[in-house]
Amino acid sequence: MSWGVFPMPTTHPRLPRGFSLIELLVVIAIIGMLVGLLLSAVQSARETARRIACGNNLRQVGIALHAHESARGFVPAWRKEFSWAEYPKDPPNPHFSVVVAGRTTLGAIGHLLSYVEHGVLASLFDMTRGLADPVNLPPPFPQGQNSPACLAPVPLFVCPGTPARVPSDYGGVYEVIGYPANTPLILPRTDYAPFRGLHPSLAACAGLPAEFTHNAMLGSTDFVNRRTVRFREITDGLSKTLAFVEQAGRQQRFFRGRPLPATAPGGATVLYAFYGDWNVARHARGLSAATESEPQQAGCAIVNVLNDDNPYSFHPGGVSAVMGDGAVTFMAEAIDATVFAALMSRDGGEVAASH
Repeated sequence: MSWGVFPMPTTHPRLPRGFSLIELLVVIAIIGMLVGLLLSAVQSARETARRIACGNNLRQVGIALHAHESARGFVPAWRKEFSWAEYPKDPPNPHFSVVVAGRTTLGAIGHLLSYVEHGVLASLFDMTRGLADPVNLPPPFPQGQNSPACLAPVPLFVCPGTPARVPSDYGGVYEVIGYPANTPLILPRTDYAPFRGLHPSLAACAGLPAEFTHNAMLGSTDFVNRRTVRFREITDGLSKTLAFVEQAGRQQRFFRGRPLPATAPGGATVLYAFYGDWNVARHARGLSAATESEPQQAGCAIVNVLNDDNPYSFHPGGVSAVMGDGAVTFMAEAIDATVFAALMSRDGGEVAASH
């Protein structure tokens, strides 16, 4: 029997199966979701870090307040104006006739410089003279005698959560005492401030007479004769009284997280931003009816609405604050007006609930 030659079967290598378009889209979607979750976690971690750093800044300010009181027996009121009788006569201050506050020295934050490891900076200011005195002003002010180093920023006074490049230009204000016209004067900012008391709009929300109050921890109605506060005057208790609160972002005006444009009522900026400016201390308003077109419309909301006069931060949910005893707290956006008023006053006799 003869066997024929049969051809061997032909085999082809099996090619790997590729992804279908649907499978590829599913993988891309999963990767996108994972990246989104990761970015959200990173952003949350960064905000937590900024909030902690901001609270640490305020803790240092609170410690400085106690160091001031220990060293001098009192703490500074929000404003300190010298009387005519005690003001140094030589060299004379030529600005009394043109600046109403010519005899007013640095605000409360400025008086804490020596107690936050900025003694060298504090030594550049003559604390027996007004901030608008030539002795305390650097060139190019006419007759300015101070070092330009007196305008050095103090990072401790700025919350790291505040947006960058927020303005702090006082040039137009100082033109009245001879500063060159149309010349910027950038003064170092602060995001922290004491209060003077309550605005009538917020006093009414708290069930008080619709009048200005002046009994915040560093409040005063007579800053010539009553320009200091002693701890024994804080009869509500240091742990129940607000000392300094975030009022972040000034000079830029922010409304519910957005910068206001120049066309908004009141404009895009407010003046007070310099840590040496006593006007950083404000009367807190009630603002629940506020809108972007009417940002100061009265109501009873307080926190994170408008940064003109009120507690304001760029932290979700509230603002950081330091109490009179130096303890740092986080004040919720939903804080009740009555509770806020109780925490604001140093001698109101209220029982402050949780905030």
